Amino acid sequence: MIRINLLPHREAKRKGRRQQFYVLLGLVSVLAGLIWFLGYSIVNRQIAAQNEKNEFLKREISSLDKEIDEIKKIQEQTNALLARKRVIEALQANRTETVHLFNELAKQVPEGIYLRTLAQTGPKIAIAGYAQSNARITTLMNNLDESPLLEQSTLIETKAEVVGNRRLNAFNITTVITRQTAAPGKK
Repeated sequence: MIRINLLPHREAKRKGRRQQFYVLLGLVSVLAGLIWFLGYSIVNRQIAAQNEKNEFLKREISSLDKEIDEIKKIQEQTNALLARKRVIEALQANRTETVHLFNELAKQVPEGIYLRTLAQTGPKIAIAGYAQSNARITTLMNNLDESPLLEQSTLIETKAEVVGNRRLNAFNITTVITRQTAAPGKK
């Protein structure tokens, strides 16, 4: 039988496998490095894009904050103007109040009543005068309460006095004037 020495052949196969292993190891490490580099670049690109978006959002938020401040100032000015408008409308609605008050008093004061003073403080009106009798004072109060312009008449004081050699009853009455408001749709 022929003896063949297979050791060099086995040694060559081992050497070939070793070289193949090192080549594959090198290729795998290059491939791993390439994958790592691609992953790192993609993540960095996404981080940069997100940072850009965040900066854009910060700029937009600051500009919107400025606009909100301007809107608040405009709303305050609008509210101030509306308050002025309401005051002017209230004054406009009540400018003829004195004329209506005197007209109403002329209608409601019965015969035998003489008004001495008339003072208005806000909606409250103080009336002082003389009457020929207490019944006429009662009639005056009833007339004032039935008036569409006056309400809540209250007798404060009544006393007998002599005026010009005549015995009269001095009285003090308070009443409240009802404020006329403009209708919401009218100008």
